[in-house]
Amino acid sequence: MKSVSVLFLLAIAAISACNSSRQNNDSKELFPALPDSAQAISLMGDTLYPSSPYANGSSKYDTAKMNYQASPDNVDNIIWYGRWTAYKGDFREAIRIYTEGISKFPQDARLYRHRGHRYISIREFDRAIADFEKAASLIEGKKDEIEPDGQPNAFNIPIGSLHSNIWYHLGLAYYLKNDLAKALPVYERAVRESNNDDKLTSTTHWLYMTLRLLGKKEEAEKILEPIQPAMNIIENKAYHQLCLLYKGLLPADSLTGETGSASSNDAVAYGVANWYYYNGNHEKAKALYEQILKGKIWASFGYIAAEADYVRRFRK
Repeated sequence: MKSVSVLFLLAIAAISACNSSRQNNDSKELFPALPDSAQAISLMGDTLYPSSPYANGSSKYDTAKMNYQASPDNVDNIIWYGRWTAYKGDFREAIRIYTEGISKFPQDARLYRHRGHRYISIREFDRAIADFEKAASLIEGKKDEIEPDGQPNAFNIPIGSLHSNIWYHLGLAYYLKNDLAKALPVYERAVRESNNDDKLTSTTHWLYMTLRLLGKKEEAEKILEPIQPAMNIIENKAYHQLCLLYKGLLPADSLTGETGSASSNDAVAYGVANWYYYNGNHEKAKALYEQILKGKIWASFGYIAAEADYVRRFRK
């Protein structure tokens, strides 16, 4: 009996080791291994650890987790569990959750869209592009749908949709890799399909920067024509201000400094820095990139873009 018990324990240990090895291998396929609790290696070479900017995130995460545990084969539960896991700062675990969802629902574009977003967060741009391209193929010819917000705006009106978020983030992933030739048609499509002023201003902002960096100044100025001072902007006031700067309707110093938006908004600071860069003031651009990189919200798109540009343009 004793020998049987020993053999049983050895078998259990072997199964556990096998499962652990499989989990480690699965993680390696999803992203490179990092020290415990680390989320990513920045493009500057720094190890990045979780930080969550979301208020009341813990209680909403707990609710999403309970809903998922009660019904793990419900795709909406999987998505919200992944979203709130990411909102509390654990992007790698969110990627694992979405990957599990993809294994169950391989034709659901939402899972690739959300996983791709979190691949951007951890600087895995090629994996993000693969996910968004897959999502784009899955929505082709299908009706668009509203995508609910994790943190609703003051009017509780979602401004994004599944299609627009796929195109927006795919363009961003190309942009962050400095593959501007591929980002361009994606952003052009996103602008064409914008059906509210918030989406129009945000996508116009990225399209304008892409065109300017490609040396297409006249085309960049033309795509600003629909942007006006009076627009129905619910969320994207920062992008609207930037577009007005690009049109020459706002001075740059109104968006920067202690009283300007850029003091607390990486998106604005990045847009202004880029504006200085392609208008020839590289030292001012460098200073603004460095200002952004002193911040703590390393998963914001403005921060990641500033990081990518700083490394590419100024890092020795």
